[in-house]
Amino acid sequence: MDEFVGIGEIRDMLGGVSRARASVIASRRDFPAPYQVLKMGQIWRRTDVDKWIKEHRPELAE
Repeated sequence: MDEFVGIGEIRDMLGGVSRARASVIASRRDFPAPYQVLKMGQIWRRTDVDKWIKEHRPELAE
C-alpha cells in the first residue's frame, strides 16, 4: 500500500525547510505531480518524493 505525504512531511524530508520553501520546491516542473488534491491540500506518494530527493538532493537521501 502506498504511503502518502503532505507539504508538512515534505518539509521534514527536505531537512526542515520552511513551509514556503517546501511549496516552491513542490511547484517545480521536475518535482513529482501530486497524487491527489484534497480540501486540506495536495498529497504525494512518499516513494515519488523519496526518488526525487535521491536524484536532486542526494545529501538528504535517507
